[in-house]
Amino acid sequence: MKTIDRRNWLKTVSLSSSFALLGGLESMALDLPRRINSLDSMVLLNANENPYGPSERVRKILLNSFDEACRYPFRSLSGLVNMIALKEGVTKDHVVVTGGSTEGLKATGLIYGLDGGEIISADPTFQAMLSYAETFKAKVHRVPLDEKMGHDLPAMSDRINKNTRLIFICNPNNPTGTLLNKTSLLDFCKSHDKNAVIFSDEAYYDFITEPEYPSMVELVKEGRNIIVSKTFSKVYGLAGLRVGYLIAKPEIARNLKSAVMANTNILAIEAAKEALKDDEFYKYSILRNFKAKSLIYQHLDDLGLEYIKSHTNFVFFKTGRPIQTMISDMEKHNVLIGRPFPPLLNWARISTGRLEDMETFGKALKQVMS
Repeated sequence: MKTIDRRNWLKTVSLSSSFALLGGLESMALDLPRRINSLDSMVLLNANENPYGPSERVRKILLNSFDEACRYPFRSLSGLVNMIALKEGVTKDHVVVTGGSTEGLKATGLIYGLDGGEIISADPTFQAMLSYAETFKAKVHRVPLDEKMGHDLPAMSDRINKNTRLIFICNPNNPTGTLLNKTSLLDFCKSHDKNAVIFSDEAYYDFITEPEYPSMVELVKEGRNIIVSKTFSKVYGLAGLRVGYLIAKPEIARNLKSAVMANTNILAIEAAKEALKDDEFYKYSILRNFKAKSLIYQHLDDLGLEYIKSHTNFVFFKTGRPIQTMISDMEKHNVLIGRPFPPLLNWARISTGRLEDMETFGKALKQVMS
């Protein structure tokens, strides 16, 4: 779905205003069959996956693409690059396709972290880039979240120095699900992209329901020193196939390509191309995620547990007990929840799942918290 189409659709269905329209929205949903997507009987609510994917259209493409699996993916890759460029409104020279957005994060951490490069980041946030950069002797300045569990942009600004090479922003943030004020984010990026490259991790951008919320790709189009990462792992349901991409101005994109190591495979490429055409499944995923989050909120409200309203496909809530104990207790009820996120070790991250998974979660949580 093109960015402009996405904005118009979200505005039309008014997702940001109320749960009251959910009944009408559900009428748009597909009737997809129940599929087993785990290796055992556990309910997997620990990795922010889309349990409904891949879509039926993508599954057919995958089956029809096996004859090409003996070929290297380079010829097929150009087609995906062109589709991404069209979707994002940039030229193909702005696009770097990676093995999931994680490879893009790590490649960026490598480039800007080598030889003692300094990186500024919120804390806690997604660690793939930061921990990888640290293995190459980068210095990472982790800035605590503010009182609303969001990025503290003024404090991050204060940490910028002459050695700062990269500023990492995960928005919406993982694990808290918080969304930066769009004006504050734009002002921050425009004020500091000359001091350091700014990386905007937009893995969960598709789940944002705030009207007219901008992707930082808009700043890339202005020629600013911004890198944006996106993924097919979430709303498109392709986490197991490993395909994502970076958007940056051409000179930065060329540098990033030099650090990409694994690339992605021909099946993932063909799946991603079809996923971009499948607007029906895109909408279905958003609607089901919306409903699943409402069920999570209901279960947490019933137990009087504190939580953060989320702009993602997970919810961060306060357990009031050590997270390792919580993980173990929930696992005894066949529910896997998110890993620890120091220093918030009495909070838990719960991913959205199928609607029946949300009921299983609610029952398990009630027993564990009683």
